[in-house]
Amino acid sequence: MSRTQRATLIGLTAIALWSSIVGLIRGVSESFGATGGAALIYTVASALLVLTIGPTRVSQLPRRYLWIGGALFVAYELCLSLSLGYASSARQAIEVGMVNYLWPTFTLTAAIVFNRQRTSVLIVPGFLLGILGVCWVLGGDQGLNGAQMLANVQSNPLSYGLAFIGALIWAAYCTVTARIANGKNGVTLFFMLTAASLWIKFAWTDHAPMDLSPQAIAMLALAAGAMGFGYAAWNVGILHGNVTVLAGASYFIPVMSAALAAAVLRTPLSMSFWQGACMVCGGSVLCWLATRDRASQVPDSHTF
Repeated sequence: MSRTQRATLIGLTAIALWSSIVGLIRGVSESFGATGGAALIYTVASALLVLTIGPTRVSQLPRRYLWIGGALFVAYELCLSLSLGYASSARQAIEVGMVNYLWPTFTLTAAIVFNRQRTSVLIVPGFLLGILGVCWVLGGDQGLNGAQMLANVQSNPLSYGLAFIGALIWAAYCTVTARIANGKNGVTLFFMLTAASLWIKFAWTDHAPMDLSPQAIAMLALAAGAMGFGYAAWNVGILHGNVTVLAGASYFIPVMSAALAAAVLRTPLSMSFWQGACMVCGGSVLCWLATRDRASQVPDSHTF
């Protein structure tokens, strides 16, 4: 096996790890609380990133990237983790995760609007199919059902709203950092800032006692490992592997994530859910194909 093939395989491992994030974050929140669980995950993941790729050299980061990119990164991670933690059930957490996976569609659309990314007419059906897929998921067992979709969102507007806002924020992060990062990467520092923000929120809000059972600690270790080692593996893949293969594979994360979350949370999903999840993937792939003429157009190095 060549060096490129090994690096590509390592990058594909990152996709598998990130696909487990939705189920693992939800599992951790059930034991440690929405805020406490997320704070623990990002704290442990920060330590893993320091050990695997080293600390961030702040002095080398462009100031605009440090402040703007950092703020967007932290805001997204807060939206992601809290939207899953505040979900009222495991099934709802998986649905919320699917809303979050609108970000690839939003990212490529933003690249066209703000970065003048060249595209084709495939972008229109791709965008519409992604939105339709999420609506299909939120319609429950009925598929595309406006009344049921509205009822689901109204039952927990905070979780669904955070997930949707998070998708928009991550699209903005990917679009902005492509222009202002100058090839630098501050993800280790940004993870630390996310952890600090969550601990501040934890200190100022009421919370139930944490469950320190061996099962809860094991779930925490898995979640933090998936984040930390996932990033480290992705970094190897995009630097030394086949970027085109990794970019294409990453757009199938929604289906993989739903499957792993259903297994971790022991939650059966209906056929209509899988239909909607496949639509979300299909929409992302169409958007990617619409911009495939640019070989460097890959998801940012943090794709969950």
